[in-house]
Amino acid sequence: MRVAIVGSGPSGFYAAEALLQSEHTTEVDILERLPVPYGLVRYGVAPDHPRLKDVADTYAEIARHPCFSFIGNASFGKDFTLKELADCYHAVIFATGAATDRKLGIPGEDIQGCHAATSFVGWYNGHPDYRDLEFDFSGESAIIIGQGNVAIDVCRILAKSVDELRKTDIAAHALEALAESRIREIHLIGRRGPVQARFTTKELRELGQLSECDPCVDPDHLLLGDTCKSELNDVREPARPRNFEIFRSFASRRQEKPKCCRIHFLLSPREARGGLRLEELVLERTRLVGPAGRQQAVGTGQMVSIKAGLMIRSVGYSGIPLEGVPFDEKLGTIPNKDGRAEVTSPAGFPVYVTGWIKRGPTGIIGTNRADSMATVATLLTDLPNFSPQHKPGREATVSLLAQRSVRPISFHDWEMIDQAERARGLPLGKPREKFTRISEMLAASGA
Repeated sequence: MRVAIVGSGPSGFYAAEALLQSEHTTEVDILERLPVPYGLVRYGVAPDHPRLKDVADTYAEIARHPCFSFIGNASFGKDFTLKELADCYHAVIFATGAATDRKLGIPGEDIQGCHAATSFVGWYNGHPDYRDLEFDFSGESAIIIGQGNVAIDVCRILAKSVDELRKTDIAAHALEALAESRIREIHLIGRRGPVQARFTTKELRELGQLSECDPCVDPDHLLLGDTCKSELNDVREPARPRNFEIFRSFASRRQEKPKCCRIHFLLSPREARGGLRLEELVLERTRLVGPAGRQQAVGTGQMVSIKAGLMIRSVGYSGIPLEGVPFDEKLGTIPNKDGRAEVTSPAGFPVYVTGWIKRGPTGIIGTNRADSMATVATLLTDLPNFSPQHKPGREATVSLLAQRSVRPISFHDWEMIDQAERARGLPLGKPREKFTRISEMLAASGA
């Protein structure tokens, strides 16, 4: 059995692992748009959280299986099609993640100075798609919309000193730009209350340990109604009381450091204003209505504004439609049942999904392992229905790419890139200095 996996992030590698560990003899090829693997681990994890990237060692072990191949620098829909996958493989698993962001849907949202967290995170992590973006750090105030871990990552990168970031694998161009930052006040804004904020406790606590930035919370925002108290004490959500105690500690602190992160609750963006670029964000105060566990934020009609030259929204991610594959625009996922995509593919070619493109952008990196195992279990259940014909797999795929003048990158080629990046970082005291352009990656690959 030959299976193609499109996408080399955590869910793709976990799917490969599950297939290779099954009792069925299987060859697995992971096809990746970029010349480098690991997706979210390489380009989504904050540079000051290096331990979270250690999971890449696990993926490297999976890649060394004799029945595994990595084919990088090959883009679905551009360099190969679903029909061509059907000619080469018995099945395909899409593990393409959620590569774009959700919008706020407010006037002025696209004015200069307003950005998606997707773009900012990709920029400071050296993703080639975002390498040439520019962010204006000349003002003293920045706004982050959202109260999840990505929002807090963005906040931390803006709040930290250059010296704190210098020894991480942050991209050189980002470090250079952040060195000139004049931002002193960061507003971290959520439309619901402190009980509903989605930070993990570790990330929230870390915000109170920065050398140059104090977190600030208005004590009045921690006065809870009965419904919020009920949610706070929900035994199924053990992080909530821990986080609430951290918010209390932030509310009792005096600002003594040069920067401040003001955590706001019950505010919803309504309009971004400015001439040629962002000057202020208008927000509406909200209140919570509904039963415990299902409270919604509704507007009160009371407006406030915050002056800022930079706004970064972090209100969720969404998948991107794939050519020839159905797509749920509202959910940002490929419609599926237990990982089996609801798609009429060429000659009944079986199509599966895993990870964020399957379930939406939820969970942590490790969540994808169980998700991928479940998808592979569905695939193996369907095995009797697969085509009995021989499929040429990797050999035909590489030949097809060569016909189109595409230079495929093997896992060995990636290891050459990896070694070169580590060597570049060594004299700087960094774990690596990433190549941020595809041409640089190809040149370093030795392919």
